[in-house]
Amino acid sequence: MRQARPDRADLGAGLFVVALGGLAVWQALAIPTSPLYAQVGPKLVPWLIAAGLLVLGVLLTLEALRGGWSADIPDIAEAPPPNPRSLALLLAALLANLVLIEPLGFTLAATVQFTLVAAAFGSRAWLRNAAIAFVVALAAYTLFVKLLGVNIGAGLVEGLVFGWPE
Repeated sequence: MRQARPDRADLGAGLFVVALGGLAVWQALAIPTSPLYAQVGPKLVPWLIAAGLLVLGVLLTLEALRGGWSADIPDIAEAPPPNPRSLALLLAALLANLVLIEPLGFTLAATVQFTLVAAAFGSRAWLRNAAIAFVVALAAYTLFVKLLGVNIGAGLVEGLVFGWPE
């Protein structure tokens, strides 16, 4: 049953999605325009994502102002409170990637991030997760840098595996 007043949690979620859309617009505006692209260029997908986030955020906000949507979903209404340990591990994973990618390179930074995210979802197999993450991250690095020519951050591992740039 719907509430007569706005649901604060749903309103916060809607406004958060609007803010993400605004952030996406800001970043899409920062992408340089090149005269080499006639119609479709590198700005198309960021603008589509920004527009989608803004539309979704506005719709969620309007629904929240009408009483919200989460009260109608039994799983959400009966959900336990958020797990602070998991949220802290997710935040640590994001921060670790930001801090480690420059000094250590993509592969090691992504390995740490993956391992922390797996732990946030309840996995205790740290070594297995790190090994899987290392293989996947090195494969992703190879795909992006060697096949697509997009530099995503070389570091110690990449230098040892592929050779140091001259």
